[in-house]
Amino acid sequence: MSTMTDPPKADFRLSMLINDTRYRSLTFQVIAAIVIALSIWYLGNNLIQNLRAAGLNISYEFLGDPAGYDINQRLVEYDSQSSHARAAIVGLLNTLLVAFLACITATIFGVIAGVLRLSKNWLVSKLMAIYVEIFRNIPVLIWILIIFFIMTAVLPSPRAFRGEDPASSMVLDLFAFTNRGVYIPRPEFTNGLFGVTFLNWLLVLVVLVGSWFASREIEKRATKTQELTGVRPKTMLVKLAVWLAPFGILMFLMGLTWNVPELKGFNFSGGIKVGGPLIALWFALSIYTGAFIAENVRAGIQAISKGQTEAAAALGLRQGRIMNLVILPQALRVIIPPLISQYLNITKNSSLAIAVGYADITATLGGITLNQTGRAIECVLLLMLFYLTASLLISMGMNIYNASVKLKER
Repeated sequence: MSTMTDPPKADFRLSMLINDTRYRSLTFQVIAAIVIALSIWYLGNNLIQNLRAAGLNISYEFLGDPAGYDINQRLVEYDSQSSHARAAIVGLLNTLLVAFLACITATIFGVIAGVLRLSKNWLVSKLMAIYVEIFRNIPVLIWILIIFFIMTAVLPSPRAFRGEDPASSMVLDLFAFTNRGVYIPRPEFTNGLFGVTFLNWLLVLVVLVGSWFASREIEKRATKTQELTGVRPKTMLVKLAVWLAPFGILMFLMGLTWNVPELKGFNFSGGIKVGGPLIALWFALSIYTGAFIAENVRAGIQAISKGQTEAAAALGLRQGRIMNLVILPQALRVIIPPLISQYLNITKNSSLAIAVGYADITATLGGITLNQTGRAIECVLLLMLFYLTASLLISMGMNIYNASVKLKER
Protein backbone atom coordinates (compact mmCIF):
# COMPACT_ATOMS: atom_id res chain seq x y z
CA MET A 1 0.00 0.00 0.00
CA SER A 2 1.49 3.34 -1.13
CA THR A 3 0.79 6.80 0.21
CA MET A 4 0.80 10.07 -1.71
CA THR A 5 3.33 12.59 -0.42
CA ASP A 6 3.89 16.19 -1.44
CA PRO A 7 6.98 16.77 -3.57
CA PRO A 8 9.83 18.38 -1.68
CA LYS A 9 9.88 22.15 -1.89
CA ALA A 10 12.80 23.60 -3.83
CA ASP A 11 15.15 25.84 -1.95
CA PHE A 12 15.09 29.55 -2.89
CA ARG A 13 17.95 30.65 -5.12
CA LEU A 14 18.89 34.14 -6.30
CA SER A 15 18.57 33.03 -9.92
CA MET A 16 14.85 32.54 -9.30
CA LEU A 17 14.42 36.33 -9.08
CA ILE A 18 15.02 36.44 -12.84
CA ASN A 19 14.09 32.98 -14.08
CA ASP A 20 11.00 32.32 -11.95
CA THR A 21 7.87 34.08 -13.22
CA ARG A 22 6.58 34.35 -9.65
CA TYR A 23 9.37 36.78 -8.74
CA ARG A 24 10.44 38.28 -12.07
CA SER A 25 7.94 41.18 -12.25
CA LEU A 26 8.55 42.14 -8.61
CA THR A 27 12.31 42.08 -9.22
CA PHE A 28 12.05 44.45 -12.17
CA GLN A 29 9.81 46.81 -10.19
CA VAL A 30 12.27 46.95 -7.31
CA ILE A 31 15.17 47.60 -9.70
CA ALA A 32 13.21 50.38 -11.45
CA ALA A 33 12.30 51.99 -8.09
CA ILE A 34 15.95 51.92 -6.99
CA VAL A 35 17.12 53.48 -10.27
CA ILE A 36 14.51 56.26 -10.03
CA ALA A 37 15.36 56.97 -6.38
CA LEU A 38 19.08 57.12 -7.17
CA SER A 39 18.45 59.42 -10.14
CA ILE A 40 16.39 61.80 -8.01
CA TRP A 41 19.05 61.76 -5.29
CA TYR A 42 21.82 62.43 -7.83
CA LEU A 43 19.98 65.34 -9.47
CA GLY A 44 19.01 66.88 -6.12
CA ASN A 45 22.51 66.51 -4.70
CA ASN A 46 24.01 67.97 -7.87
CA LEU A 47 21.64 70.95 -7.66
CA ILE A 48 22.53 71.61 -4.00
CA GLN A 49 26.26 71.39 -4.70
CA ASN A 50 26.04 73.76 -7.68
CA LEU A 51 24.02 76.26 -5.66
CA ARG A 52 26.50 76.04 -2.80
CA ALA A 53 29.40 76.58 -5.21
CA ALA A 54 27.67 79.69 -6.57
CA GLY A 55 27.03 81.00 -3.05
CA LEU A 56 23.29 80.40 -3.28
CA ASN A 57 20.85 78.41 -1.19
CA ILE A 58 17.20 77.45 -1.48
CA SER A 59 15.20 79.74 0.79
CA TYR A 60 11.64 81.02 0.84
CA GLU A 61 12.28 83.98 3.13
CA PHE A 62 11.76 86.30 0.17
CA LEU A 63 8.01 85.58 0.36
CA GLY A 64 7.83 87.86 3.40
CA ASP A 65 9.44 90.83 1.65
CA PRO A 66 7.31 93.68 0.21
CA ALA A 67 6.27 92.95 -3.37
CA GLY A 68 6.54 96.54 -4.60
CA TYR A 69 4.07 96.20 -7.49
CA ASP A 70 0.34 96.69 -7.96
CA ILE A 71 -2.28 94.22 -9.17
CA ASN A 72 -5.42 95.65 -10.75
CA GLN A 73 -7.68 92.57 -10.75
CA ARG A 74 -7.83 91.04 -7.28
CA LEU A 75 -10.26 89.18 -5.07
CA VAL A 76 -8.62 90.04 -1.73
CA GLU A 77 -7.09 93.19 -0.30
CA TYR A 78 -3.65 93.95 -1.68
CA ASP A 79 -1.32 96.91 -2.24
CA SER A 80 2.26 97.41 -3.36
CA GLN A 81 3.54 97.10 0.22
CA SER A 82 2.02 93.64 0.65
CA SER A 83 4.37 90.67 0.72
CA HIS A 84 5.35 88.47 -2.21
CA ALA A 85 3.35 85.70 -0.54
CA ARG A 86 0.26 87.92 -0.62
CA ALA A 87 0.91 88.70 -4.28
CA ALA A 88 1.18 84.97 -4.99
CA ILE A 89 -2.14 84.35 -3.22
CA VAL A 90 -3.78 87.08 -5.32
CA GLY A 91 -2.40 85.49 -8.48
CA LEU A 92 -3.51 82.03 -7.33
CA LEU A 93 -7.07 83.26 -6.72
CA ASN A 94 -7.09 85.00 -10.10
CA THR A 95 -6.04 81.75 -11.77
CA LEU A 96 -8.75 79.78 -9.99
CA LEU A 97 -11.32 82.46 -10.86
CA VAL A 98 -10.70 82.44 -14.61
CA ALA A 99 -10.37 78.63 -14.67
CA PHE A 100 -13.68 78.19 -12.84
CA LEU A 101 -15.54 80.66 -15.06
CA ALA A 102 -14.03 79.22 -18.24
CA CYS A 103 -14.90 75.64 -17.26
CA ILE A 104 -18.55 76.59 -16.78
CA THR A 105 -18.94 78.61 -20.00
CA ALA A 106 -16.86 76.17 -22.07
CA THR A 107 -19.13 73.35 -20.93
CA ILE A 108 -22.22 75.36 -21.91
CA PHE A 109 -20.76 76.23 -25.33
CA GLY A 110 -19.59 72.68 -25.87
CA VAL A 111 -22.88 70.99 -24.97
CA ILE A 112 -24.90 73.37 -27.15
CA ALA A 113 -22.53 73.06 -30.12
CA GLY A 114 -22.23 69.28 -29.73
CA VAL A 115 -25.99 68.76 -29.69
CA LEU A 116 -26.60 71.18 -32.57
CA ARG A 117 -23.94 69.49 -34.69
CA LEU A 118 -26.27 66.51 -34.81
CA SER A 119 -29.29 68.67 -35.70
CA LYS A 120 -31.35 67.67 -38.73
CA ASN A 121 -31.31 71.32 -39.75
CA TRP A 122 -28.53 71.45 -42.38
CA LEU A 123 -27.66 75.11 -41.80
CA VAL A 124 -27.42 74.82 -38.01
CA SER A 125 -25.34 71.64 -38.25
CA LYS A 126 -22.88 73.20 -40.70
CA LEU A 127 -22.57 76.41 -38.68
CA MET A 128 -21.64 74.40 -35.59
CA ALA A 129 -19.16 72.36 -37.65
CA ILE A 130 -17.54 75.59 -38.85
CA TYR A 131 -17.34 76.86 -35.27
CA VAL A 132 -15.65 73.68 -34.11
CA GLU A 133 -13.15 73.49 -36.97
CA ILE A 134 -12.17 77.16 -36.82
CA PHE A 135 -11.77 77.61 -33.09
CA ARG A 136 -10.02 74.35 -32.24
CA ASN A 137 -7.48 74.64 -35.08
CA ILE A 138 -6.20 78.12 -34.17
CA PRO A 139 -3.97 78.47 -31.07
CA VAL A 140 -5.75 79.81 -28.02
CA LEU A 141 -3.14 82.55 -27.57
CA ILE A 142 -4.21 84.09 -30.88
CA TRP A 143 -7.85 84.09 -29.77
CA ILE A 144 -6.88 85.75 -26.48
CA LEU A 145 -5.09 88.54 -28.33
CA ILE A 146 -7.87 88.96 -30.93
CA ILE A 147 -10.61 89.27 -28.32
CA PHE A 148 -8.53 91.65 -26.20
CA PHE A 149 -7.69 93.92 -29.14
CA ILE A 150 -11.31 93.95 -30.37
CA MET A 151 -12.56 94.80 -26.89
CA THR A 152 -10.14 97.69 -26.41
CA ALA A 153 -10.82 99.05 -29.90
CA VAL A 154 -14.62 98.78 -30.01
CA LEU A 155 -15.76 99.65 -26.49
CA PRO A 156 -15.73 103.32 -25.40
CA SER A 157 -13.31 104.81 -22.90
CA PRO A 158 -14.61 106.03 -19.50
CA ARG A 159 -14.45 109.67 -20.64
CA ALA A 160 -17.17 108.91 -23.22
CA PHE A 161 -19.59 108.64 -20.29
CA ARG A 162 -18.83 112.18 -19.08
CA GLY A 163 -20.90 115.30 -19.74
CA GLU A 164 -24.53 116.31 -20.00
CA ASP A 165 -24.86 114.65 -23.40
CA PRO A 166 -22.36 111.75 -23.20
CA ALA A 167 -21.45 109.68 -26.23
CA SER A 168 -22.04 106.51 -24.19
CA SER A 169 -24.27 105.71 -21.25
CA MET A 170 -24.58 102.97 -18.67
CA VAL A 171 -26.92 100.07 -19.35
CA LEU A 172 -29.94 100.41 -17.06
CA ASP A 173 -27.82 102.87 -15.06
CA LEU A 174 -26.20 99.80 -13.50
CA PHE A 175 -23.62 98.41 -15.94
CA ALA A 176 -20.80 100.24 -17.72
CA PHE A 177 -19.02 98.62 -20.66
CA THR A 178 -15.67 100.30 -21.32
CA ASN A 179 -12.39 99.46 -23.03
CA ARG A 180 -10.88 99.05 -19.54
CA GLY A 181 -13.42 96.46 -18.49
CA VAL A 182 -17.01 96.00 -17.39
CA TYR A 183 -18.29 97.61 -14.19
CA ILE A 184 -21.20 95.91 -12.42
CA PRO A 185 -23.00 96.53 -9.08
CA ARG A 186 -21.39 95.00 -6.00
CA PRO A 187 -23.59 93.37 -3.34
CA GLU A 188 -22.95 94.56 0.21
CA PHE A 189 -24.42 93.75 3.61
CA THR A 190 -25.38 96.52 6.01
CA ASN A 191 -26.36 94.13 8.82
CA GLY A 192 -23.82 91.37 8.37
CA LEU A 193 -24.18 88.59 10.93
CA PHE A 194 -20.39 88.43 11.19
CA GLY A 195 -17.84 91.20 11.33
CA VAL A 196 -15.76 89.59 8.59
CA THR A 197 -17.07 89.85 5.02
CA PHE A 198 -15.70 86.42 4.13
CA LEU A 199 -17.75 84.77 6.88
CA ASN A 200 -20.91 86.47 5.65
CA TRP A 201 -20.39 85.13 2.15
CA LEU A 202 -19.53 81.73 3.58
CA LEU A 203 -22.92 81.74 5.34
CA VAL A 204 -24.60 82.54 2.02
CA LEU A 205 -22.77 79.62 0.42
CA VAL A 206 -23.86 77.29 3.24
CA VAL A 207 -27.50 78.29 2.74
CA LEU A 208 -27.26 77.69 -1.02
CA VAL A 209 -25.64 74.30 -0.52
CA GLY A 210 -28.36 73.38 1.99
CA SER A 211 -31.04 74.38 -0.51
CA TRP A 212 -29.36 72.23 -3.13
CA PHE A 213 -29.39 69.16 -0.88
CA ALA A 214 -33.03 69.83 0.06
CA SER A 215 -33.93 70.13 -3.62
CA ARG A 216 -32.24 66.81 -4.34
CA GLU A 217 -34.12 65.14 -1.49
CA ILE A 218 -37.42 66.45 -2.87
CA GLU A 219 -36.51 65.08 -6.29
CA LYS A 220 -35.63 61.67 -4.84
CA ARG A 221 -38.95 61.47 -2.97
CA ALA A 222 -40.83 62.40 -6.11
CA THR A 223 -39.03 59.63 -8.02
CA LYS A 224 -39.82 57.12 -5.28
CA THR A 225 -43.49 58.12 -5.33
CA GLN A 226 -43.56 57.74 -9.10
CA GLU A 227 -42.08 54.24 -8.88
CA LEU A 228 -44.73 53.21 -6.34
CA THR A 229 -47.82 54.86 -7.83
CA GLY A 230 -46.90 55.56 -11.45
CA VAL A 231 -47.71 59.26 -10.95
CA ARG A 232 -44.98 61.83 -10.43
CA PRO A 233 -45.95 64.65 -8.05
CA LYS A 234 -45.30 68.22 -9.12
CA THR A 235 -42.21 69.57 -7.40
CA MET A 236 -41.38 72.77 -9.26
CA LEU A 237 -43.05 75.18 -6.82
CA VAL A 238 -41.72 73.34 -3.77
CA LYS A 239 -38.17 73.34 -5.14
CA LEU A 240 -38.48 77.01 -6.06
CA ALA A 241 -39.58 77.80 -2.51
CA VAL A 242 -36.69 75.76 -1.08
CA TRP A 243 -34.26 77.88 -3.08
CA LEU A 244 -35.81 81.32 -2.77
CA ALA A 245 -37.26 81.37 0.76
CA PRO A 246 -34.07 80.70 2.79
CA PHE A 247 -31.98 82.88 0.48
CA GLY A 248 -34.47 85.75 0.56
CA ILE A 249 -34.83 85.63 4.34
CA LEU A 250 -31.05 85.60 4.79
CA MET A 251 -30.60 88.57 2.43
CA PHE A 252 -33.29 90.51 4.31
CA LEU A 253 -31.70 89.81 7.70
CA MET A 254 -28.25 90.78 6.44
CA GLY A 255 -29.51 93.99 4.79
CA LEU A 256 -28.51 93.36 1.18
CA THR A 257 -27.68 96.56 -0.75
CA TRP A 258 -26.01 97.27 -4.09
CA ASN A 259 -22.97 99.48 -4.61
CA VAL A 260 -23.56 100.83 -8.12
CA PRO A 261 -20.51 102.01 -10.12
CA GLU A 262 -20.37 105.71 -11.00
CA LEU A 263 -18.01 107.89 -12.99
CA LYS A 264 -15.66 109.92 -10.80
CA GLY A 265 -12.79 111.78 -12.38
CA PHE A 266 -11.16 109.80 -15.16
CA ASN A 267 -12.59 106.39 -14.27
CA PHE A 268 -15.48 104.57 -12.64
CA SER A 269 -15.46 103.89 -8.92
CA GLY A 270 -17.58 101.58 -6.84
CA GLY A 271 -19.12 98.35 -7.94
CA ILE A 272 -17.07 95.44 -9.26
CA LYS A 273 -14.61 95.86 -12.10
CA VAL A 274 -14.26 92.89 -14.44
CA GLY A 275 -11.09 93.89 -16.25
CA GLY A 276 -10.60 93.61 -19.99
CA PRO A 277 -7.75 91.07 -19.66
CA LEU A 278 -9.96 88.81 -17.53
CA ILE A 279 -12.82 89.02 -20.03
CA ALA A 280 -10.53 88.34 -22.99
CA LEU A 281 -8.88 85.36 -21.29
CA TRP A 282 -12.17 83.99 -19.98
CA PHE A 283 -14.00 84.22 -23.32
CA ALA A 284 -11.06 82.91 -25.37
CA LEU A 285 -10.56 79.87 -23.15
CA SER A 286 -14.31 79.22 -23.23
CA ILE A 287 -14.83 79.29 -26.98
CA TYR A 288 -11.56 77.48 -27.70
CA THR A 289 -12.08 74.64 -25.24
CA GLY A 290 -15.81 74.59 -25.99
CA ALA A 291 -14.97 73.44 -29.53
CA PHE A 292 -13.18 70.38 -28.14
CA ILE A 293 -15.95 69.67 -25.65
CA ALA A 294 -18.47 69.86 -28.51
CA GLU A 295 -16.72 66.94 -30.19
CA ASN A 296 -16.74 64.99 -26.92
CA VAL A 297 -20.47 65.60 -26.56
CA ARG A 298 -21.15 64.60 -30.17
CA ALA A 299 -19.15 61.39 -29.71
CA GLY A 300 -21.00 60.59 -26.49
CA ILE A 301 -24.40 61.08 -28.10
CA GLN A 302 -23.50 58.98 -31.14
CA ALA A 303 -22.30 56.20 -28.83
CA ILE A 304 -25.90 55.69 -27.66
CA SER A 305 -27.89 53.20 -29.67
CA LYS A 306 -30.56 54.66 -31.96
CA GLY A 307 -32.95 52.18 -30.41
CA GLN A 308 -32.96 54.32 -27.26
CA THR A 309 -34.23 57.31 -29.24
CA GLU A 310 -36.80 55.24 -31.09
CA ALA A 311 -38.09 53.63 -27.88
CA ALA A 312 -38.43 57.02 -26.19
CA ALA A 313 -40.24 58.44 -29.23
CA ALA A 314 -42.59 55.45 -29.21
CA LEU A 315 -43.56 56.41 -25.65
CA GLY A 316 -44.58 59.85 -26.89
CA LEU A 317 -41.63 61.88 -25.67
CA ARG A 318 -40.62 64.93 -27.67
CA GLN A 319 -37.13 65.36 -29.11
CA GLY A 320 -36.04 67.81 -26.41
CA ARG A 321 -37.22 65.55 -23.60
CA ILE A 322 -35.59 62.54 -25.27
CA MET A 323 -32.26 64.36 -25.35
CA ASN A 324 -32.50 65.58 -21.74
CA LEU A 325 -33.95 62.47 -20.10
CA VAL A 326 -32.68 59.56 -22.19
CA ILE A 327 -29.68 60.36 -24.38
CA LEU A 328 -27.51 62.81 -22.40
CA PRO A 329 -27.69 60.90 -19.06
CA GLN A 330 -26.42 57.78 -20.82
CA ALA A 331 -23.86 59.71 -22.88
CA LEU A 332 -22.24 61.15 -19.75
CA ARG A 333 -20.22 57.98 -19.20
CA VAL A 334 -18.53 58.63 -22.55
CA ILE A 335 -18.35 62.44 -22.22
CA ILE A 336 -16.93 62.80 -18.70
CA PRO A 337 -13.47 61.14 -19.10
CA PRO A 338 -12.30 63.38 -21.98
CA LEU A 339 -14.05 66.33 -20.32
CA ILE A 340 -11.64 65.97 -17.38
CA SER A 341 -8.72 66.55 -19.75
CA GLN A 342 -10.38 69.68 -21.14
CA TYR A 343 -10.83 71.13 -17.65
CA LEU A 344 -7.15 70.45 -16.95
CA ASN A 345 -6.23 72.17 -20.22
CA ILE A 346 -8.24 75.24 -19.24
CA THR A 347 -6.44 75.48 -15.91
CA LYS A 348 -3.00 75.15 -17.51
CA ASN A 349 -3.79 77.38 -20.51
CA SER A 350 -4.76 80.15 -18.10
CA SER A 351 -1.00 80.70 -17.70
CA LEU A 352 -1.18 82.56 -21.05
CA ALA A 353 -2.83 85.41 -19.13
CA ILE A 354 0.43 87.33 -19.03
CA ALA A 355 0.02 88.04 -22.77
CA VAL A 356 -2.81 90.49 -22.00
CA GLY A 357 -1.64 91.64 -18.58
CA TYR A 358 -3.91 89.51 -16.40
CA ALA A 359 -2.16 88.88 -13.08
CA ASP A 360 -2.50 85.13 -12.62
CA ILE A 361 -0.07 83.12 -10.52
CA THR A 362 2.33 82.71 -13.46
CA ALA A 363 2.44 86.47 -13.95
CA THR A 364 2.90 87.26 -10.24
CA LEU A 365 4.94 84.46 -8.70
CA GLY A 366 6.51 83.17 -11.90
CA GLY A 367 6.97 86.60 -13.47
CA ILE A 368 7.39 89.78 -11.44
CA THR A 369 8.34 88.12 -8.14
CA LEU A 370 10.85 85.84 -9.86
CA ASN A 371 12.48 88.76 -11.71
CA GLN A 372 12.66 90.97 -8.61
CA THR A 373 14.06 88.39 -6.23
CA GLY A 374 16.05 86.18 -8.60
CA ARG A 375 14.69 83.11 -6.81
CA ALA A 376 13.96 81.16 -9.98
CA ILE A 377 14.17 77.67 -8.49
CA GLU A 378 11.92 78.45 -5.54
CA CYS A 379 9.31 80.24 -7.69
CA VAL A 380 9.24 77.51 -10.32
CA LEU A 381 8.91 74.81 -7.66
CA LEU A 382 5.94 76.63 -6.13
CA LEU A 383 4.36 77.02 -9.57
CA MET A 384 4.80 73.32 -10.27
CA LEU A 385 3.29 72.45 -6.89
CA PHE A 386 0.26 74.66 -7.51
CA TYR A 387 -0.53 73.34 -11.00
CA LEU A 388 0.08 69.76 -9.90
CA THR A 389 -2.21 70.13 -6.88
CA ALA A 390 -4.93 71.89 -8.91
CA SER A 391 -4.81 69.22 -11.63
CA LEU A 392 -4.99 66.37 -9.14
CA LEU A 393 -7.93 67.95 -7.30
CA ILE A 394 -9.83 68.54 -10.56
CA SER A 395 -9.17 64.97 -11.66
CA MET A 396 -10.26 63.58 -8.28
CA GLY A 397 -13.48 65.60 -8.23
CA MET A 398 -14.42 64.73 -11.81
CA ASN A 399 -13.57 61.05 -11.29
CA ILE A 400 -15.87 60.98 -8.28
CA TYR A 401 -18.63 62.51 -10.40
CA ASN A 402 -17.88 60.07 -13.22
CA ALA A 403 -18.25 57.16 -10.83
CA SER A 404 -21.65 58.50 -9.74
CA VAL A 405 -23.05 58.67 -13.29
CA LYS A 406 -21.62 55.47 -14.73
CA LEU A 407 -23.88 52.50 -15.40
CA LYS A 408 -24.42 50.39 -12.31
CA GLU A 409 -25.08 46.72 -12.76
CA ARG A 410 -27.47 44.89 -10.49
